[in-house]
Amino acid sequence: MEDTISAICTAAGAAGVGIVRLSGADAIAVADKIFSAANGKRLTQAAGGTIHFGHVKNFSGEVVDEALALVMRAPKSYTRENVVELQCHGSSVALREVLKLTFEAGARPAERGEFTKRAFLNGRIDLTQAQAVLDVIQAKTSAALTVAQNQLAGKTSETLRSIRRAILNSVAHIEATIDFPEDDLDDVILREVDENISAQIERLNAMLKNQSAGKILRDGLETAIIGKPNVGKSSLLNFFAKTERAIVTDIPGTTRDSIEEFVNVGGIPLKIIDTAGIRASGDAVEQIGIARARDCARRAELILALFDGSRPLDAEDAEIFKLLTNRNALILLTKADLPPVTTVDMLAKKIPAAQIIGLSLRSGVGVDELMSAIGERVGAIDFEMSFVRDEREANLLRRAMNHLHEAQETIRLNVGVDFVSIDLHAALECLSELTGESVGEDVLNEIFSKFCIGK
Repeated sequence: MEDTISAICTAAGAAGVGIVRLSGADAIAVADKIFSAANGKRLTQAAGGTIHFGHVKNFSGEVVDEALALVMRAPKSYTRENVVELQCHGSSVALREVLKLTFEAGARPAERGEFTKRAFLNGRIDLTQAQAVLDVIQAKTSAALTVAQNQLAGKTSETLRSIRRAILNSVAHIEATIDFPEDDLDDVILREVDENISAQIERLNAMLKNQSAGKILRDGLETAIIGKPNVGKSSLLNFFAKTERAIVTDIPGTTRDSIEEFVNVGGIPLKIIDTAGIRASGDAVEQIGIARARDCARRAELILALFDGSRPLDAEDAEIFKLLTNRNALILLTKADLPPVTTVDMLAKKIPAAQIIGLSLRSGVGVDELMSAIGERVGAIDFEMSFVRDEREANLLRRAMNHLHEAQETIRLNVGVDFVSIDLHAALECLSELTGESVGEDVLNEIFSKFCIGK
């Protein structure tokens, strides 16, 4: 990668500071063409790890913006290439002008995730760490950030390397026998190989079990709030969001569309969806909202179904019951601070075996119980564990485990140790794809296309 890339690496919009980043063999030379240091020193003469005050100027010598230039020389940079960051004022106009000048000076526009891709290709990080960069950027709770930072620091990488070393150790024992057939692989060593394989299967399986937890921490648990109009759905959303996110009135049908909000419940990000009240309506717009509410209920990973304890159950509530069959749902009997008309026992007869919580957001009744119940539905998450990020990683883990099982079956059938070695090498290949040591360009392009351009 001889070319030099450039991109704005701060979020769009007005801010105190905005950064244009360059990376590549000529990054310092390119920046030197448009940056004039106040002390007259050229960036090409600057040492790595230094900061310089000056101005970005166009090729007519006109000042575009006051700036700081951070010079990082290879390999001591994020990409292990020469890197310059021009810290300008956070005006989108100024940043675009500075970016345009870098192109005129010899850089090309960076592709999505190309800075991190270069860090990976240059050996600074492996593929699991590269993907953790995206998780750090997109973390929605402090717990999710902690997990992402652990992965970026190499938590998953080290687990995978440890498993690889253990499998390679067994391969070495087996291949020594293949290379030197006069040294028979005795039953004791073969038994040790079998036991080692079992231990690595157990470790891979533990990682695989964390797939759902990893998805929840990254994307949030999709949680639908459903119920008929005026049972307290929007009030519950506002309670979770700790702001007036949804309009709350006594007028039925106020919420006509789904409102989404990410909230933090004990470190677990929930993707809360407040839906339109489900009822019979002649309003065309409200009907669309009700249809979307039903769809949200069908696809949600957790349902919070609300019923008004101050009113009797009716046909509209009966429609809600139908949506709860065989679903992961918590039943909330709202307005517990008012004289009860519908009770927990009444609801229990309609929805057997359901967890029902009396709730009043006004008085605080049931709030702690609700939070605990949500945590229990998510399950205990060990934030120090190695996490499986997505289905691609999960599939590679499953394939590795299958190859290890096949190796054990080959041992039991006494077919030949060379076939055991083949199965173990196949498992190692799967683990290499996880860390990026053996991965196709199309897979890399797909992974890094999900990044923002400046990262």
